[in-house]
Amino acid sequence: MNTLRNTIITTALLLGSAAASAAGALSVQREATVDAAPATAWKLVGNFNGLDVWHPAVTASSMKGTGTKAGATRVLTLGNGALIKEKLTAYSATQRSYTYAITESPLPVKNYSSTIKVSPAEGGKSLITWQSTFDASGASDDEAVKTMQGVYDAGLGRLGATLKK
Repeated sequence: MNTLRNTIITTALLLGSAAASAAGALSVQREATVDAAPATAWKLVGNFNGLDVWHPAVTASSMKGTGTKAGATRVLTLGNGALIKEKLTAYSATQRSYTYAITESPLPVKNYSSTIKVSPAEGGKSLITWQSTFDASGASDDEAVKTMQGVYDAGLGRLGATLKK
């Protein structure tokens, strides 16, 4: 009986700690179909240190660590000189996706975790999905969501133009 009770208590504690570290309450998801095969799109999107190549707001990117291993960090320089620091938390070349967290940023978000993924789409094209969860910080929930939608829309728009055959 003590073993069962201990198992229940341990499970409750684990669930409680998981909920305490859960992602933010807000979420954004944007998708775009691009005119490139998934392998080609992944060569561009899957480079954790390559956001400056396809996102119009990012002028430079520097990285510490290996961009395919959790724990790598990147510092993105924006056109206005502001910096965004991010940490890679998961990477899967076979699933063509990676997940990262913002550790420092001028964006109105905190507890930010995001995944970007490349999937096959009809006609040999690729579906790029960029999604995140976060909490607003220094702005209303609506403003934070609109900001992140704008970030994703700008990036996906440029990505589509860059990968056009």
